[in-house]
Amino acid sequence: MSNIKDKFESAKDKVIGKTKESLGRTTGSEETELNGKIQSQKADLVDKFGETKEKIAKKINDVLDKNKEDKEI
Repeated sequence: MSNIKDKFESAKDKVIGKTKESLGRTTGSEETELNGKIQSQKADLVDKFGETKEKIAKKINDVLDKNKEDKEI
C-alpha cells in the first residue's frame, strides 16, 4: 500500500514541480522556476529509489526461495 502512496506522491510532485517551473518562466521568477525544477527532480529520485528497493527485494526473495527449495530436496 505504501508503494502506491509513494507513486501517487511522486506523480503529484512532478506535476506541481513542472507547473511551478512553467509559472516561474512565465512570470520571470527565477526562484519559482528553480523551486519547480527541484521538486520535479526530487520526484524523479523518489521514483528511482522505489524501483531500486523493488529490485533488491525481488533478488532477496529469489535467493530465499532458492535456499528453501534446496533444503526441501
